[in-house]
Amino acid sequence: MSHYTKQDILDMVEEEDVEFIRLQFTDLFGTLKNVAITKSQLERALDNQYVFDGSSIEGFARVEESDMFLHPDLDTFCIFPWRPQQGKVARIICDVYDISGKPYAADPRGKLKSVLAQAKEMGYTFQVGPECEFFLLETDDEGLPTLNINERAGYFDLGPNDLGENARRDIVLTMEDLGVEIEASHHEIAAGQHEVDLKYGEALSIADAFMTFKLAVKTVAKRHGMFASFMPKPKSDVAGSGVHLNLSLIDENGRNIFYDEKGRYGLSKEAYYFMGGIMKHVQGMTLITNPLVNSYKRIVPGYEAPTDVAWSYMNRTPLLRIPPVKNESKRIELRSPDPSMNPYLTLAVCLAAGLDGIKNQIKPPAEVQMNVYSMSASEKESLNIEHLPENLKEAMEAFEKDQFIWDVLGDSICKKLLKFKQKEWMTYRTQVTGWEIDEYLHKI
Repeated sequence: MSHYTKQDILDMVEEEDVEFIRLQFTDLFGTLKNVAITKSQLERALDNQYVFDGSSIEGFARVEESDMFLHPDLDTFCIFPWRPQQGKVARIICDVYDISGKPYAADPRGKLKSVLAQAKEMGYTFQVGPECEFFLLETDDEGLPTLNINERAGYFDLGPNDLGENARRDIVLTMEDLGVEIEASHHEIAAGQHEVDLKYGEALSIADAFMTFKLAVKTVAKRHGMFASFMPKPKSDVAGSGVHLNLSLIDENGRNIFYDEKGRYGLSKEAYYFMGGIMKHVQGMTLITNPLVNSYKRIVPGYEAPTDVAWSYMNRTPLLRIPPVKNESKRIELRSPDPSMNPYLTLAVCLAAGLDGIKNQIKPPAEVQMNVYSMSASEKESLNIEHLPENLKEAMEAFEKDQFIWDVLGDSICKKLLKFKQKEWMTYRTQVTGWEIDEYLHKI
C-alpha cells in the first residue's frame, strides 16, 4: 500500500485531472456509502472537516447526535479506472468520528482498527486472504437482474462454456488498476458462479479491498450487460456463494506464528489455540459472518458450506480446514462466512476470538476426518460436534448469549444490529412463499 501525505493527494488530483473525489465509508450492514465532493472542497475534507448527517444512515446515529465527521485514510486514495479520463473520479476511504472528536462507536472500520491495535500490543499482525464467490446473472430489458443463466459451465471450466470469462478477466484487471493484487480467478461449481481470490494481506487493507472489490465487480458486470449478485443463495438447487477466509498471524520479525515444523500438520500451538478460540465463539459470531435470512439457505448439508463446528486437515466439509501448504504459508481457513457480511466486523470478531484462544490456551476438539455431511446425529453427538445456527433467529440467540463477542463489538453496534435483524426476521416470518403455495394450497 502507498503511503500518502495530504500534499501528495492534492498534487495527484491536480496532475491527474481529478474533478470529483468520493469520500467512502461502510455502514453497519456492510453497505458502501459515499459523498462526492469537487476538488475545490478536497483540502477541507483532508483536514477532517467534512460533516454528514449520520441519522440518515440506517443503523448509525439518532437525530439528536447525528453530526458525524469523515476522517479520510490518505493511504486509500485511488482513481477509478472506469470513469472518464478527463475530469477523473477518485475515492478515499474514511473513518467516522463523532462531534467530540472520538471514533464513532458504531463505525465498523473503526471497530476493526481497535481490535487490530490489541493484536499489535501482543506483537501480532493479522493477515487475511479471502476467496470471494458471486454470481453473474442475466438482466431483463430494463436492466434488472433475473435468475436466467444460459451457460452450463461448472468448476474450473473455461470459454466458450464459461460465458462470464471476459467479465471476470476485466474484473481482475480493474482490481489490479485499483492497486489490489489478485492471486487467482475461476468459474465456480454452479452455472454463472465465479470466484476471485484476493492476495493475502494485512486485515484492514483486505477489508477495504473487499468493499472495493464488490463495487468493481458490480460496475464491470454492468458494462458487460450482466448483474453481479453477492446474495448468499440466489437459487435453491445449486451451491451458494461463500467467502472462505484464510487467516494467520505474523510476529514483529515477520514470522508466521502458525507455523511449527515440529507440530502436527506443521501447525504451532498458537495456531491450535487460535482455532480453539474461533470454535468456542463461532456460534455467537455467525450473526456477523452470515447476517441475512438468506445466509442460512446456504448453510445446509451437501452444498460445500459447513454446517457443524469441526476442523480437519484438507477435508472441506468442516467449519475450519487446514490447507496443505508449506512452512511460512501455514494458515487456517474459515469456511462459513458469505459475501453479505460486513468485512470489518467479520475480521474483528475472527481476530478477537482467535486471540482469546491464544490468551486462554483454548484447545480445539479432536480433528474430524470424516465427511461431516454423511455423519449421523448420534455420531456427531458422540464427538461433541455442535451445529452452526440453522436460521437467523438461532444466530441472534447465540449472539446474545456470547458476552465475549458482545464486549468486542460494544453495546452500540450490538444493540443496533439486533434491533434491525429482529425486524428482518419478523418480516420474513410473515411472508408466504411460492413453495408454500405450491406445496399446500391444493392439498388443504
